[in-house]
Amino acid sequence: MMTQVGFLPEETSSFVGRRAELARLETALATRRMTTLIGPGGVGKTRLAVRAARAAADRYPDGAWWADLSPLYDDALLLPTVSDAVGLADHTLRMPVEALCEWLSDKRLLLVLDSAEHLRAPCSHLLGELLTTSPGLTVLVTSRQPLGTRGEHAVRIQPLPVDGAPDALQLFEDRLRAGDPRAGLDAPGDRAAAADICRRLEGIPLAIELAAAGIGRHTVAQLATRIGTRFDAPVDAEDLTASRLDLLADDSLWPRRHRTLRTTIGWSHELCTPLERLLWARLTLLRTDFDEESAREVCAGGPLTPHEVDRALQGLVAQSVVQREGTRYRMLDTLREYGRMWLAELGEERAAADRHARSFLGLARRAHDGWTGPDQVSWYHTVADTHLDLCAALDHLLAHDVAAAQEMAGRVGFFWACCGHLSEARGYAQRALEAGPVEGPHRTRLQWVLGVAALLQGDFATAEKYGALCTAIALYDHDDEGMLGATYLSGLTQLMNGEPAAALEAAERVLRMTETAPPDGGSDGRRATATDTTSGPTASEPGACESGGSDAGWSEPGWSESGGSDDGGSDDDGSDDDGGMAPVESAHRLRCRLITVFALTALGRLTESGRAAAALRRSCERGGEYWTRSYADYQLALIALLQGRPEASAVHARAMLAGKHRLRDSFGIALGLDILAAAIAAQGAGAQAARVYGTGHAYWRMVGHPQRGTPELGPVRETCELQARAAVGDEAYQRAFERGQADNAEVGLAAALHSDLQP
Repeated sequence: MMTQVGFLPEETSSFVGRRAELARLETALATRRMTTLIGPGGVGKTRLAVRAARAAADRYPDGAWWADLSPLYDDALLLPTVSDAVGLADHTLRMPVEALCEWLSDKRLLLVLDSAEHLRAPCSHLLGELLTTSPGLTVLVTSRQPLGTRGEHAVRIQPLPVDGAPDALQLFEDRLRAGDPRAGLDAPGDRAAAADICRRLEGIPLAIELAAAGIGRHTVAQLATRIGTRFDAPVDAEDLTASRLDLLADDSLWPRRHRTLRTTIGWSHELCTPLERLLWARLTLLRTDFDEESAREVCAGGPLTPHEVDRALQGLVAQSVVQREGTRYRMLDTLREYGRMWLAELGEERAAADRHARSFLGLARRAHDGWTGPDQVSWYHTVADTHLDLCAALDHLLAHDVAAAQEMAGRVGFFWACCGHLSEARGYAQRALEAGPVEGPHRTRLQWVLGVAALLQGDFATAEKYGALCTAIALYDHDDEGMLGATYLSGLTQLMNGEPAAALEAAERVLRMTETAPPDGGSDGRRATATDTTSGPTASEPGACESGGSDAGWSEPGWSESGGSDDGGSDDDGSDDDGGMAPVESAHRLRCRLITVFALTALGRLTESGRAAAALRRSCERGGEYWTRSYADYQLALIALLQGRPEASAVHARAMLAGKHRLRDSFGIALGLDILAAAIAAQGAGAQAARVYGTGHAYWRMVGHPQRGTPELGPVRETCELQARAAVGDEAYQRAFERGQADNAEVGLAAALHSDLQP
């Protein structure tokens, strides 16, 4: 588990020189609230910012956090990107800037915004708001030009010195050996030739790295001669081969005095094969790091077959146009900008955007289909990590293929709701509905996403409205999955409004309506459901004791390596209660069964609720489903606590937290920490419970809500907090609570998952 405070990119290559600049930055970060590193593209601003931020990070109790702005194609995603960077997943209806200001208001942290030049005005406005409302915030920005924010301190970054200092030559040699460990500057004349290359390239780090990558095709002496010939030749504005970038570049971003870098990039481009150049241009549509499969999907077409994409990609890596980190690839924004210019020159912008959108529509389909299955966690992370590409694809489809946009927004919406991107989930679903007529499951799914997002934001009236709409449309369309989804939405809304009986009645009715016979026919021709109570629970199952009963007859759950509970009644062979092999249930059906568990608990029918929760958990385990399974664990923890079994409650609560942590579900983690704290308090460990409550409070702030959950948790939390205070006294309780609240969220969660009680 990650325990460092904050996030900064890893440095994957050597860092050369820059002692004077680092000293200036150390002083600036200690004395100024906003510092902007300015300089032309390729001069090394990002690497310097990473090194300076890492050196200063220990001075910030709330960490150093990094936001890469280079992939943002407009300012609409600026606030979500910065919010993601600092760990905020707001679930409220507030304006996003208000939520971000509130989140940072009492924190002492360093925020780094990298590559802000194309968003100067919106960045300046945002930072003006944040610096005014967050007195403990320090900001470091990299940009080609100052942002113009009040109080901004600009530090200009120059190229590496080439006369009288070894830095540029050291960089050339380091990158040469990185490409080929056997390479070096040992042959007669090589060191002098390399020094001449560095002088010709004016010490610009990116230009030097690109030149070093060309050594595989030339000796150092040959490379020096070619570069010398290239740079000594006059640039003919009519000669497209001289420097394509000279003709295409915007002088406001690429001043004429920086012709050296532009010419070097153009020279590197000419060294590429035609297919490598085509791939370079097409890769610029990918906003985030990518793998080989994504490159093939987005870039293959015409002469670039999937096999040729693989070959060309390795060629671009060899020439330092694309960087490889493990199985992932990325392109520097300066080189991406050049590739975009070529894409326009080739007239391929629309075709490339179409391929990109189709690729990410396909990803959304596969993720949606894989929600209930062994790859759920992987899909969850993939959707979170490709957020910018998914948004770009949706924006393109909304303009050019409304039907595809409507399908995509519906399929990806629940992932976004779970990842904390509620505003985007709700906004894209609304835009898709308004873009044109939509019928059938896609319409139901869009309205369902709107309702779920509204519910998670606390907008119960809107959630109720869309729950009713989904129900009516699904009935009209004879859409069983739509009915199950609508019942989940309406049922959860009713639970939050204190109407568990209505939620239970509707969920049971729809589960019966949508039952199908299992593939083997089953013992009675129907699938066992969460509310199947034809036989009583055994003494080893959750819920075996009546509400408020003693531990008599209770068998402590056994635990598998995955952190799951066997509950003494699960069938290791995967068979269901009716003796047949149960089919994997759909996500909507599992979620609808979850409503029955919540409702039964709220109604005090704990025996039935415990049995239903255990059966639901086993169904989730069979399919590899974590999201619903974690909430089944949550209910098992609550039931055990209500039945006076706090030790068992804590075990289930930690299982829930482990699952929610794997899914990066901050809302679920907040709920789990509350129930775990209550279970610990009920065991008499007051200080430990207070610390867990404090960590839970930090997570509730992360999602923008005061502590909340289903209504029955409120009294439990209050009772257990009183127990914890009584156990250690108010003063000790408050100290432990404040410690948990001040902990880094990951550190606090790691401490909460530790099972040894400390009274």
